[in-house]
Amino acid sequence: MDPAVSTVVLVPLLGVAAALLAAVVGRVVKIPLVVFEIVLGLVAGPSVLGWVHETDALQAVSNFGLAFLFFMAGNEIDFGAIAGRPLRRASLTWLISLAVGILLASLIAGQLITGVYIGIALTSTALGTLMPVLRDAGELRTPFGRAVTAVGAVGEFGPLIAISLFLSGRKPLAAALVLIGFVLIAGGAIWFASRGTHGRLQDLVSATLHTSGQFAVRLVVLVIAALVGLSIVLGLDMLLGAFAAGVLCRILLAGASPADTRHIESKLEAVAFGVLVPVFFINTGVGFDLKTLVSDPRALILLPIFLVLLLLVRGVPGSFVAPPGSTGRDRAALTLFGATGLPIIVAVTAIGVADHDLASGTATALVGAGMLSVLIFPLVALLLRRRSADGGIRPADPDAIPVEG
Repeated sequence: MDPAVSTVVLVPLLGVAAALLAAVVGRVVKIPLVVFEIVLGLVAGPSVLGWVHETDALQAVSNFGLAFLFFMAGNEIDFGAIAGRPLRRASLTWLISLAVGILLASLIAGQLITGVYIGIALTSTALGTLMPVLRDAGELRTPFGRAVTAVGAVGEFGPLIAISLFLSGRKPLAAALVLIGFVLIAGGAIWFASRGTHGRLQDLVSATLHTSGQFAVRLVVLVIAALVGLSIVLGLDMLLGAFAAGVLCRILLAGASPADTRHIESKLEAVAFGVLVPVFFINTGVGFDLKTLVSDPRALILLPIFLVLLLLVRGVPGSFVAPPGSTGRDRAALTLFGATGLPIIVAVTAIGVADHDLASGTATALVGAGMLSVLIFPLVALLLRRRSADGGIRPADPDAIPVEG
C-alpha cells in the first residue's frame, strides 16, 4: 500500500483505538487519552512498526490540530475566575522559572543561546492538554482546578511571548515592536467583541446552529485562520495567534443563550478533540526519533535530566499558586500538572534545530522528556488529588463538581 494512503487510513484508526483503550483501561485506572494517542503513534510510526509515515499532509493537519489545541485553551480559560491571587502568583512564579531555567540550561549546554531555547521550553505548561483532563475529572471549577488553569495559562502564554522576543531572529527591540503591533490588533479585536451583545451575529448563530450552515463553527475557523495568519506574517509563533483566537471567540460568542452556548461548545469540542487534536498527538508519536535517542548516549542521559528539570524549574515554583488550605498532596499534584509540557517544547525545539542552535539529539531528548511528562505527570497528579483530604472538593466552592474517590 502507498505510504500516503496507509497514513490516511491508519491515523483515524489509531484515534479510534486510543479512545477505546482509554475507555477500557479507565474502568481500572484513569489514564489521560493523549497517553494512548502518543504511544500508538510511536508504535505505528517509523521508529517501531513503520506503518504510518510522516507526510506533508499529515504534518499540515497536525499543525492545525496544534492550533486548535491552543485555541481551545484560550477559549476555555475563565480569566475572571483566575484573576487576582492565582494569576499574580502564576505570573511571578513563571518569571522565576524562566530565570532559573535559562541559568541551569546554559550551565548544562555550555552556551547561552542553547540555554535560552532549553530554558524557554522548560517553562511551558501544556494547558491545552490538561484542560480535557481537568474537565473529565470534574476539577475545572474547583479552586485547585483554577490554580492549575492559572499556572497553565501563564505557562503557555509566557513562553509564546519569550519565543517572539528572543527566538524570532530579530533584535529584541524590533521583536518587541512587532509583538506590540500584534497585541494592539488582537487586543483591538477583543475590545470590539466585548462591546455590546452583537444581536444580529447571535441571531445568525442560532439560525444556523442545527443546519448545514454552522455559522458559529465557520466563524471560529475563520478567526483562527486570520490570527494564525497574522502571527505568521509578523514572524511570530502561530500558537500566539491561535491562543488569542480562543480568547476572542469566547467573548464574541458570549451573548448566545445558555442552550446555544452549550451546543457551540460541544461542536467545537467535537471538531477539536474528535478530529484535529488527536492527529497532533498521534503525529508527535509518529515523528519521535526513538532510534536517534537510543543510539545517542548523551541524549539518553539528558532525557531524565530534562524530565527532572521540568519538575524543578516549572513544577515546584508553580506549586506556590496552590489555593489556601491545600494539602501536601494538592501541592504535589499541582507541581506535576504544572510540569506537564509538550506542544511548546515541540515548537521551541523545531525552531532551535532549524536555526542550528540546538543539536538534534538534545532536541529529541527534550521532546522525549515532554512526552514522558504528558504520559506520567497528569496520571500521578490525578491519583494524588483523589487521595487528597478533600477528595477534590472544597466547601468554599459550591459549584464544584464531585469527584469520586
